[in-house]
Amino acid sequence: MSEAPKRTPPRLIELLEIRPVTPSLLRLTFGGPALEGFGPGWPAAHIKLFFPRGHQTVPQLPTLNAEGRPVWPPAGEAPVVRTYSVRRHDVSRQTLEVDFVIHEPSGPASHWAAYARPGMKVGLAGPGGPQPMLSPADWYLLTGDLSALPGISALVESMPRDARGHVFVQLDDARDQQELRAPKGVQVHWLVSSAASGRAGQAEADGSSWVETVRRTPFPEGTPQVWLAGENTQVVALRDHLLKTRPASRAAMYAVPYWKRRQNEEQYHKERHRIMDELSPA
Repeated sequence: MSEAPKRTPPRLIELLEIRPVTPSLLRLTFGGPALEGFGPGWPAAHIKLFFPRGHQTVPQLPTLNAEGRPVWPPAGEAPVVRTYSVRRHDVSRQTLEVDFVIHEPSGPASHWAAYARPGMKVGLAGPGGPQPMLSPADWYLLTGDLSALPGISALVESMPRDARGHVFVQLDDARDQQELRAPKGVQVHWLVSSAASGRAGQAEADGSSWVETVRRTPFPEGTPQVWLAGENTQVVALRDHLLKTRPASRAAMYAVPYWKRRQNEEQYHKERHRIMDELSPA
């Protein structure tokens, strides 16, 4: 019986470059020798980023004990941890691109990214999630809000050139649209709320929401591969609709609620994993 692979402790990576993508999206490129051996970070893979506390310039990262369990710094010194998606990973250059949503009021990660400068450092753990995120299928359905756009962008770039399907992205601001290098057979739909919400991805509660639009859209014949992410309420509603009324199965669906209104990641952690576990095969 082979031994389980050893876990890798979080690594410290350096910010190399900052580039605005849209008014609400900032692309940060990280690198450094610590990225050697990372991954490969397949498109839209999940990563954990560890940010310094307000009184720190470099985060104090957890270590692993002899059993491979994390040993965290004391309260007040432990880093702030947030989950992100791999936008692009260049193994040869040892660089990792991550898109940050800049919003107000800002959270710890958004605030850090907004004021970051090259040379600053964060911790990195991962990658994780299904590999690959998209399995071969007759057609594809990718949908989410602004928080999911970095993952969607990475996934459409990795699709087979003869892929068919639909991409739906809900935005609060039309200026956050960007060019998606999707195959010709994949239709990209930008859905812009008629009123700004002040929080990334918060669609209106009426029929103009992206959930209602997806529900009304006629889809191709065949079995789809579904990837959806974004705000909790809308992800759960669309997931349930697709499982009950569309030709989508648990095995061919990846549904992740990235965030929930009026809750931070610590408050929402357990509920998010419960929702994800509901899609696990019985």
